[in-house]
Amino acid sequence: MSKYEELRKINVSEHTEKKNNLTYLSWAWAVDVLLLQDPTATWEYAEPKRFGDTLMVFCTVHAFGKSMTAQLPVMDHRNKAIANPDAFSVNTAMQRCLAKAIALHGLGLYIYAGEDLPEDDDGSAASGRKPEDKKIEPQMTAEQVYADLNKAASKGNTALTAAIKKTKAEYLNLLSNEQKTALREAAALMDEKIAQQA
Repeated sequence: MSKYEELRKINVSEHTEKKNNLTYLSWAWAVDVLLLQDPTATWEYAEPKRFGDTLMVFCTVHAFGKSMTAQLPVMDHRNKAIANPDAFSVNTAMQRCLAKAIALHGLGLYIYAGEDLPEDDDGSAASGRKPEDKKIEPQMTAEQVYADLNKAASKGNTALTAAIKKTKAEYLNLLSNEQKTALREAAALMDEKIAQQA
């Protein structure tokens, strides 16, 4: 079994953080695992490239006898490129790019593919659930998700919190990439509405 195959089977879920429907792998944990697997591993950052008033950062990880390079725009919490980012935002993007470059070696790569859990050799998820056990939920548009969350919000914070937990617990891991995109769009609509009300 190649090192890539070995690393891609590691369930990194306990070492991720979700922010606004985006999943981030802890760069510190990823570096720790990387160095335990290949003590000679190194990484380097290329000079960021400017696109208009935004920046793209690059990180190359040298491990297991090969180099893998990832790129990442300096983004805000809505996954949008930041105009004229400050040093803190650039540093945050560099560390996220490091985690992404490590993922190119296998560790947590499924996060970037929109998968929920890595697969074992037999095609089953690492949790033990077989793909055929996975329920197929009807697709929802961003407007439908927004309407559901807005309806819950009108009933108060407790109802909204319950609706969000239900959405995360029951649906997030089962959504298609299109549905996840719709959910992100709905969250952006909610953020806009909240900003308008403030």
